[in-house]
Amino acid sequence: MGQPESREHREPEQPELPPGQRLQRGWPVTHYGPVPKFRPERWEFRVFGATADGDKHCWNHGEFSALPFSTVVADLHCVTKFSMVGAEWGGVPARTVLELAPPAPDVTHVMVWAEYGFSANLRLDDFAGDRTIFATHKDGELLTAEHGFPVRLVVPHLYAWKGPKWVRGVEYMTADRRGFWEERGYHNVGDPWAEQRYSYQEAPGEGPEL
Repeated sequence: MGQPESREHREPEQPELPPGQRLQRGWPVTHYGPVPKFRPERWEFRVFGATADGDKHCWNHGEFSALPFSTVVADLHCVTKFSMVGAEWGGVPARTVLELAPPAPDVTHVMVWAEYGFSANLRLDDFAGDRTIFATHKDGELLTAEHGFPVRLVVPHLYAWKGPKWVRGVEYMTADRRGFWEERGYHNVGDPWAEQRYSYQEAPGEGPEL
């Protein structure tokens, strides 16, 4: 009879996580406020602000659902210190929105708007990242209402609060300003690998000019 495998060969390799994070099995529900009721006949996705043509661009739910679909495999790091790794997110890449509704040349940031006036600000380069996606699906299944159906933003290289649930639009901005959680003490950038959790950690230039 052969010798049993050593312990390190039996256990799966642990993924590398940002500092202070723990591996999460499953997907906890975390959000502020109630889950909004989805009304498809009223739903609209808007791109506005400093657009290249000066116009507002809108898609109803059917039109948005018909935009080119893509998938990315990416982790989700919550500032509450759990990390969910290796999820497959399906939806509309942020780059597709930028191509269909280009920003003006002097745009530096975006504000992503969601239900109830919730918002999250992002640097344009973070928003335009090749894995930033307006997710409608996770692991091949439609998102549930609790997890952001019909659309949530996923920005894998930033903390998850930078990717709001129940997204309704994007505002192009020529200067930065803080979103909902950023106004309440969270870091303006939110890089989990640098453990940028709170505003008091901000270095010069990481927050909006006063």
